Amino acid sequence: MAEAIRQQTYTIYPIIQPSDYPALKTINFYLIQREGGLALIDAGVDTDACMKLLENTLEQAGAEISDLDAILLTHHHEDHAGLVPRILDIKDIPVYAHREAVPRLKLDRGFLEMRLEFFRRLYSEMGGGDMGAERFARLEQTIREAPRHALQTEINEIGEGDQVFGFEVIETPGHSPDSITFLDAAGRTAFTGDVLIDGSSVNAIIDPALSGSRLPSVSQQRRSLERLAGLGADILYTGHHEPIRNIEELVRDRISRMDRKCEKLLKLIGSGISVPARITEAYYRDLYRTQFPLVMSEIIGHLDYLEEQGKITKTSDEGIWHYHPA
Repeated sequence: MAEAIRQQTYTIYPIIQPSDYPALKTINFYLIQREGGLALIDAGVDTDACMKLLENTLEQAGAEISDLDAILLTHHHEDHAGLVPRILDIKDIPVYAHREAVPRLKLDRGFLEMRLEFFRRLYSEMGGGDMGAERFARLEQTIREAPRHALQTEINEIGEGDQVFGFEVIETPGHSPDSITFLDAAGRTAFTGDVLIDGSSVNAIIDPALSGSRLPSVSQQRRSLERLAGLGADILYTGHHEPIRNIEELVRDRISRMDRKCEKLLKLIGSGISVPARITEAYYRDLYRTQFPLVMSEIIGHLDYLEEQGKITKTSDEGIWHYHPA
């Protein structure tokens, strides 16, 4: 069990679960004990082993599930909100998350249907519609099964500048639209979810906003990384792997990688490959077939960023976008 970390006004109990996800060693979430209160920052995965880890950590803190006062979510992904339903079955406690997380956690049918159509249109316009069948099937299954898996509680919406359980909320989207960071400015500490991970890349994932528009994921991710470097924190407690202390160095490395990817994409476009699906296939090769949604998201996000920077333009031909050097 990880050793408790004493701050000036609270104690951090890291909860470290070995990960089954490729390229991720651990899934991390955190029990925060303040005088008169207990909160979780994120809630691991929905497994018996993870629940046992939580119970053991609470015991270490002299508490149990029924003593929890709040759950604070950095974002809605299943490895960060997994235990929330189990906890709420034992005690109805407040859940705090960004407003973009709400329809994703509650599996709102109208939102899910909009999201399915968003990806049908996106993949078609990007020249890869024939590759989306597996993802469309999964999204349709999610819609069918939503009543069984939706989070059945009111979610307290939080955003930039809000204060919750002694932390300031910092919006850090890019990896997901709802990603937020919980900052303890006095203690020079932040809990950042998946914005930045030491030893693993973080994908800026394309997704629709609540309005249905496409979010500029790579631009958001770059700004969020820059925000982390400017927080004044000495340590970032992250959703995976070890805490980060060399924050500015790691941020520079990640932004440099994004710049190098942009340069490679400009060369591919300059060579005459104009359709995003073909650009993705040329860049990622076999991964285009085995990890289509992920790699397509990466390329579309970087194309959006290059277009925003004025380095490329696009034209439509029979409903498919073609990108060209500016």
